[in-house]
Amino acid sequence: MTHLRPTAMLLALLTTPALTAPAFAADGELTVFDWSGFEDPRIFQKYVDQHGAEPTFAFYGDDDEAYQKLASGFKADVAHPCSQMVSKYRDAGLIEPWDTARITNFADIDPQFLDSPIFKDDSGVWYIPTDWGATAIAYNTENVPAEDVANLQVFVNPAYQGRTSLPDSADDVWALGYLATGTTDWTNVTDEQFNAAADWLRKAHQNVQAYWTDPASLNQMMAQGGVDVAWSWNDSPTQLAVENFPVGFQRAPAEGSSTFFCGFVNLKDGPGNEDKAYDFINAWLDPSAAQGVLDVVGYGHTTMAGMELVKDDPRVVAGLGPVDVPLLAQTPNDPAQRERQLAEFEKIKAGF
Repeated sequence: MTHLRPTAMLLALLTTPALTAPAFAADGELTVFDWSGFEDPRIFQKYVDQHGAEPTFAFYGDDDEAYQKLASGFKADVAHPCSQMVSKYRDAGLIEPWDTARITNFADIDPQFLDSPIFKDDSGVWYIPTDWGATAIAYNTENVPAEDVANLQVFVNPAYQGRTSLPDSADDVWALGYLATGTTDWTNVTDEQFNAAADWLRKAHQNVQAYWTDPASLNQMMAQGGVDVAWSWNDSPTQLAVENFPVGFQRAPAEGSSTFFCGFVNLKDGPGNEDKAYDFINAWLDPSAAQGVLDVVGYGHTTMAGMELVKDDPRVVAGLGPVDVPLLAQTPNDPAQRERQLAEFEKIKAGF
């Protein structure tokens, strides 16, 4: 039987003041700075089998929060950013290359996830991609007709005023704004495209009950009936379905949906045991971890052998399989453009 921590308990943990402090002490020789939910040992069981304990985890709610915390001096051994953040870590001198000779299944990582000089260059491999997913429309199938989520304009539909939620993540929100206004590639955005997306997001803001900060908070809002439509990662539909909530995940609205992938960086001057950092990555990249990643958060594994093990699972077919609509890939984009999006998003949330 799949075990998931109850949504209410997750929310309680995530709303404590110690959000970015270690949630529990386990193996004190390895500190992992991660998204909440990824502390589930099913994802890295081989590390637990090897060392008899789980790593010590500290949590963050979004990529920018994690970066700011680490840039301000917070110490950890490894962190789990999504791909568009890696250049920022490199430019700030916060990370060092991985020794891929110590990573057992490195050669089995699907090459598409390393196809960037930001991740891999003459200086070494700076990023180990581990997991990937989709951002699309999660909705209450009892309250929302399928035709209403056939396009992204559901987020500006007056019928859903006060019934929508968007992520408190500039990357995901701008992916939505660009797609909704006809832009499917954010690597070369014009001022006209930026302004069109910003105008649309301001309209969408009028319908938002709250911006979700993590999947547990979105789960809570949907389970309590306050939110019927959300721009969501795979996590919430996966976890709500286990709780028998009537949830749909529409990845094929007319304008398209988004994809992302995340992985681990090796933080400079980590306080722990470097050997254990490699043991942790090796546990994550073991093909057997693919089932845990799928069960816990609904994501795909970056190794080809791992995905082969789960490819026929209905959750993979529905939540990660091919769709016949545009896909905006959240790959690294111009850092200056990303900062511009971040600043504009703060204005939009503030009602300006």
